[in-house]
Amino acid sequence: MRLDRLLSNLGYASRKEIAAACRAGRVTLSGEALTNAAQAVALDNVRTGALHFDGAAVDPITPLTLMLHKPAGYTCSHKGPGPLVYELLPARFRVRKPALSTVGRLDRESTGQLLFTDDGDLLHRIIHPKTHSPKHYHVSVQSPLRGDESALFSTGEFRLDDDDKALKPATWQAEGPRSGVMILSEGRYHQIRRMFAAIGNHVTAIHRFQTGGLALSDLAEGAYKILVPDELQRIFTPVDETPS
Repeated sequence: MRLDRLLSNLGYASRKEIAAACRAGRVTLSGEALTNAAQAVALDNVRTGALHFDGAAVDPITPLTLMLHKPAGYTCSHKGPGPLVYELLPARFRVRKPALSTVGRLDRESTGQLLFTDDGDLLHRIIHPKTHSPKHYHVSVQSPLRGDESALFSTGEFRLDDDDKALKPATWQAEGPRSGVMILSEGRYHQIRRMFAAIGNHVTAIHRFQTGGLALSDLAEGAYKILVPDELQRIFTPVDETPS
């Protein structure tokens, strides 16, 4: 692929700006400056980390999947008022081609694990009802738990207000008088908040910490990481769904 097209598609700059960067010696291959932006570059040079821009290895080509630790107050959208989750990523990631999309959403005040990908097949596999990877959440509520939440949510017959279709069985385990872990195998709009609202309680905090077998672990709030194949596979790795 032409060097200027490659780096432009990865969001580094326009083709004109890439040409100027090459003339300035800012683009190197195995330590040697590439001064001609029109020259062809093998994609394996990106995969192996040999191609550098401003001294750093160029980002992976598609498919690219990221994991972000979303703080509260950010909206999962490309547009809209207030801070957006895409503003937490490097500017070049926001203009890559193909574009990065969130894999599902967390509402504005919810925190934790949020995945982004430009791989449509992967996104579909994660969220499709037949292969939906279970998502794990720490949840806090305003009023003391009643004690029957686990039984109610696990029946496969529980319904949200104004929703005729029953929810799939969900796993709930209390961790304290007003907190616990929820595991969902589907993703309806504001599902956890609406589940507790249906039994007269109010959710005060939601934190997603795991999808399938892929955990957020110690990723700092507001930070992101590029997922490698082994980590992607964990999303589809069966795990013990009993909260620990």
